[in-house]
Amino acid sequence: MPASSLRPIRRAILQAIPAMLLCSAAFAQTPWPTKPVTIVVPFAPGGGTDIGTRILAQRLSTIWGQPVLIDNKGGAGGNVGLEVVSRAKADGYTLMTGNVGTQSINPTLYKKLNYNPDTAFQPIAQFAELPFVLAVTPSLPASNVKELVALAKASPDKYTYASSGNGGSPHLSAETFKIATGTQILHVPYKGGGAAMTDLMAGNVHMIFSSVLEMSGHIKAGKLKALAISSKSRVSALPDVPTLEEAGVKGAESGSWLGLLAPAGTPQDIVDKIAKSIQQAVAQPEVKEQLLGQGAVATSGSTADFVQLIANDRKRYARIIIDNKLGID
Repeated sequence: MPASSLRPIRRAILQAIPAMLLCSAAFAQTPWPTKPVTIVVPFAPGGGTDIGTRILAQRLSTIWGQPVLIDNKGGAGGNVGLEVVSRAKADGYTLMTGNVGTQSINPTLYKKLNYNPDTAFQPIAQFAELPFVLAVTPSLPASNVKELVALAKASPDKYTYASSGNGGSPHLSAETFKIATGTQILHVPYKGGGAAMTDLMAGNVHMIFSSVLEMSGHIKAGKLKALAISSKSRVSALPDVPTLEEAGVKGAESGSWLGLLAPAGTPQDIVDKIAKSIQQAVAQPEVKEQLLGQGAVATSGSTADFVQLIANDRKRYARIIIDNKLGID
């Protein structure tokens, strides 16, 4: 066959190659998920991070048509679970719930970590906010934030605040409040929120910042007095409690949030699918209601939004940790 006759055939083959390659890549790409997905919660069962994750997991299981399993791996402020996920296969089948403590506080708080917080994880999307409430023991003669600040200023270092431990978000929320109000209030750290709450209700310490999730039951039972919500907006679980800004304190917003992350290197198409599924899940009224019932607020946003949230909170809390020399070896 003359060479001139072959030219149209060659041209047709060359034109078809890109489409053939695209089809080949599509067939080579494994659909996801084709088996159960595990979400590691780096805390013990029953806390806000665990409960919020389980609510989301139920809906994701329905969306994906696969079981979504929860694996609680608590310890060292969440670092045990984070180390596990940092070493997991980056295939989308091992995910993790992070919060403000694990992703934005721990990288500065802990001087040594068994993973690189800057490179070990791929943020996917935020799915909830956990507003904090400032509560005081019923015997404290303060019915609002203004009266609390007046007491603290009149007697520096006389009053105390409890926390679930050094460097956690409740601790740093109280430090943020002190900076914003110019008060001197002593920190009393406990080994866990349960012990802190018990002593607060007994009047052995005077105040605490903790999640609405953990506090609303005690407040409604009259065992604690709620003075303010530390987030931007009031929460439906405690609708009559003003925000700190409404109470006259600016620049003291604090609290926690929940979001999913994956091991670094997880394929982008899987990350995008999970992010889209999170948005779909938290948009559903029953999910919003479940989270609100637990004192959380459903949120949604892009992966870029979540990356920026982590970075902003990390910068903010790093200043508090460094200025107050709160680092842990």
